[in-house]
Amino acid sequence: MKLPGHDAIARRADEHLVAQRVQLPRAVVERPIRQVVKRLLMALLVLVATAFVVYADHDGYHDNSDGSVDLLDAFYYATVTLSTTGYGDITPVSDGARLTNIFVITPLRVLFLIILVGTTLEVLTERTREEWRLNRWRSTLRDHTVVIGYGTKGRSAIQTVCATGLKAEQVVVVDPSSKAVDAATAEGYAGVIGDATRSDVLRRAEVHKARQIIIAPQRDDTAVLVTLTARQLNRSAKIVAAVREEENAPLLKQSGADAVVTSSGAAGRLLGLSVLSPAAGMVMEDLIQQGSGLDIMERPVVRAEVGKGPRETDDLVVSVVRGHRVLGYDDPSIGSLQLTDRLITIVRASPGAHVTPHHRPLPTD
Repeated sequence: MKLPGHDAIARRADEHLVAQRVQLPRAVVERPIRQVVKRLLMALLVLVATAFVVYADHDGYHDNSDGSVDLLDAFYYATVTLSTTGYGDITPVSDGARLTNIFVITPLRVLFLIILVGTTLEVLTERTREEWRLNRWRSTLRDHTVVIGYGTKGRSAIQTVCATGLKAEQVVVVDPSSKAVDAATAEGYAGVIGDATRSDVLRRAEVHKARQIIIAPQRDDTAVLVTLTARQLNRSAKIVAAVREEENAPLLKQSGADAVVTSSGAAGRLLGLSVLSPAAGMVMEDLIQQGSGLDIMERPVVRAEVGKGPRETDDLVVSVVRGHRVLGYDDPSIGSLQLTDRLITIVRASPGAHVTPHHRPLPTD
């Protein structure tokens, strides 16, 4: 295992010490800065329109300084009038100017105030609503799935678990890239921006309440650090990690991972199998693509199957999970099926078929 030194790890932590926040999925709306700019342009338009209305009837106004009202005075009058400052140095003196103030400038003043006050209220309301959603999300989130890394491996893992019946609101993605988290929230998943090797980032993802954690970063050393941190925060969650190099798999298991998948080794074995038997390669690829063709799934033994052998069930049983052991279908030590056993079966994919999740109790405080 080739891990960087402590200095390199600290340097990477400093590089990733950016604003860490939780993003919840939401409908596509206009960006706040764009809304503010649009409202400011509307307010400016109202101001310009008011100034030209005043200048068009400038003879009906009196300026205490020089008696006449030019274009600059018209803009000044429009500004102090719309902002309700009203110094009184420029006043309407003719009947036409006063009627214009009553029926034109006063409605424009109200519109101007609505635009500015409405912008402030909308920003405050949106902020309050987002805080309320975030607090409610934290209080209700439990037994969820945390996915570290939203790259190719992370996305494929989410698609697989969601194809088995997991809801999108039960998935939380953690990634240091804001673009990756934006892509995750666009798919309906909650996202946390930050370095997953930091415990405070994982706490934002509510890792301590998660049922299962999928670790799929780009680097093996990152996977080790994330696994150590996640296992420290949650002793009972099922942790599955991906590594690139086969030699690093034992270190991941020592760090607390329940299962380790070697991505490069798995791809290489599938390539070799496809060379030896293209049909077998197609079947294996079909099996690992959940939701289409043939699916491999784990399910509990039903009462009607208790006392039978693995080959006597209606499904094609590949292995029997008994306690912490995984036994082949032809293992003589299986004997007859027990109610506490779980079966690894191959079934025809259907919309209603889903994998029964592995239940683990939450840690007690």
